[in-house]
Amino acid sequence: MDAAIRPRTSAAIPLRFSYAPGGVAGTSFKREHLAAILDEGPQRGFFEVHAENYMGAGGPPHRMLEQLRRDHTLSLHGVCMSIGGPAPLDRAHLARFRALVARYQPALVSEHLAWSTHETSFFNDLLPLPYSEATLDRVCDHIDEVQEAIRRPLLLENPSTYVAFRSSTMSETDFMRIVTERTGCGLLLDVNNVFVSATNHGFSALQYLADFPLSRVGEIHLAGHTDQSDDEGELLLIDSHDGPVTDAVWKLFEMVVARCGPTPTLIEWDSNIPDWPVLKAEAAAAQAILDRAHTVCERHAA
Repeated sequence: MDAAIRPRTSAAIPLRFSYAPGGVAGTSFKREHLAAILDEGPQRGFFEVHAENYMGAGGPPHRMLEQLRRDHTLSLHGVCMSIGGPAPLDRAHLARFRALVARYQPALVSEHLAWSTHETSFFNDLLPLPYSEATLDRVCDHIDEVQEAIRRPLLLENPSTYVAFRSSTMSETDFMRIVTERTGCGLLLDVNNVFVSATNHGFSALQYLADFPLSRVGEIHLAGHTDQSDDEGELLLIDSHDGPVTDAVWKLFEMVVARCGPTPTLIEWDSNIPDWPVLKAEAAAAQAILDRAHTVCERHAA
């Protein structure tokens, strides 16, 4: 391994909130909400941040995150690793990612099953992959490299997609299952992504979830989406993260939680940012579903 990304030994990294937050709902952290969050004091939920927003050495972003980190569990969500890209991982980016994990000790660390780089170009999008043996080998190699660097399991998120590849030789759910078996990584199940992709491609979201390896899920994402039309006038959903979770996605979430039990769940809201009480209410709605599932699990265990 390149010396620039060799992990520090575990003894050199203080463990703070290194446990998973259980059946707890959290929200994306937005700087606009920091004052309101701090005024409320320690809360039950956790906060997720995009790793790439904190890859500088210091400054206001880190000062805000350090304040938040004193009393709250964090989840670190990468969006630019290009796990599925054809090129080797960017070693400098991986080094910065590893340093953030060591610095903040997030309870959960995740990335996307997608690609976003080609040679020297970076695309500001999470692009889909053909599900083939060659892609599988590449994705597994990249996940192994990331997990070796951060010294913990990575959670891999299912994508929202708008095109599919004729060259695919396996389903997305089979692909993700094999990835977990070969690398030991976990999965981040984005329920909104399932609904968006199912609508766009005309498959059953319920069947997708029936085939998904739920036993490997370490975190769930919920978000809003936008209705648009494609060139033929057909409905096209965009994973926009700019509004509340829809009723259809809430129903799918309840089904998932009923099957896999209470799981850390995040409300993503990344544009048209509302006031803190609005985002907090979305998390409270998710928490109510998680709490009901916890009660059912306790009754079955009794």
